[in-house]
Amino acid sequence: MRRGLVLPAVLVVCGAVAATAPLLDGSYGAGAALLAASALFACVNSPLVFPRSTSAREAQRRSALDGRPVVYWRPGCTYCLRLRLRLGHRARRLHWVDIWRDPEGAAVVRAANDGDETVPTVVVAGRAQVNPDATWVREQL
Repeated sequence: MRRGLVLPAVLVVCGAVAATAPLLDGSYGAGAALLAASALFACVNSPLVFPRSTSAREAQRRSALDGRPVVYWRPGCTYCLRLRLRLGHRARRLHWVDIWRDPEGAAVVRAANDGDETVPTVVVAGRAQVNPDATWVREQL
């Protein structure tokens, strides 16, 4: 969990530092806008936006039982965020594996992508799809 919070924490700190100069100059609107933007980016990249991650082994076991896709992702990935937002509430029905927290999940992604850790990688019935369209993922549900 700690590694997933590093990027949001860095974004908040950088936003606070960047907002200091406008605030000291009396430009409260610009300072507030910088703080708000950094807080928004921090929230979007936090583990709170994505459903709780499981281990790759547990996700594969659950997928075998219920047939739902497994999504391999990592915090800070804009493509992962785009997929998550386009899926909406249906994203909670998928099995999410954070490859930064699970080395076995990272190995699955590298095996599917010729050694690259390209995410999001969605695995359905043993077949991997790299950066799929949200419509395709919805159809797999």
